[in-house]
Amino acid sequence: MKNIVIINSTPRKGGNSEILANRFAEGALSAGHDVRVVNVRELKLGFCTGCMYCQSHDKCVLGDSMNEMCAVVQKADVVVFATPVYYYAVSGQLKTFIDRLNPLYPRENAFKEVYLLAASAEADQSAMDGCVSDINGWIACFDGVKLKGVLRGAGAADRGEINSTEYPQKAYEMGKNV
Repeated sequence: MKNIVIINSTPRKGGNSEILANRFAEGALSAGHDVRVVNVRELKLGFCTGCMYCQSHDKCVLGDSMNEMCAVVQKADVVVFATPVYYYAVSGQLKTFIDRLNPLYPRENAFKEVYLLAASAEADQSAMDGCVSDINGWIACFDGVKLKGVLRGAGAADRGEINSTEYPQKAYEMGKNV
């Protein structure tokens, strides 16, 4: 059994990347894993100031939701990022969340596996290359952490449109097979 945290970064409730996140969670739960879905839109989340306080203390100086979220991510075996694709990259919400994970760098972390679920209005799968690059840039800062899976949910612009594709089932299977 694995401890899985899914970071859902869509600001749009019921959005396509949220659908993928929920289906991944359902698959992982069906396989007996512990799953927590975090909706970034529900967090109090400020921008990193670059003060580096977190590198010499056990928390961020901003004192917002990220102190709890860093602990949640640190203890997870698997981290899943779900994002809509904005301008061929992860959402600003996810980028801010990832930047705020800076306190994890000097610490020992449980996570070794990372997954990416991306939903794009663009039908071309390459539209998500920037998202993969963004996540790989974060992963590169940690020893032994690997990007284990990427789901490129292409061609779904309107809220819920992804439900008429094969991507929700693929997200379920990915979660089931973590």
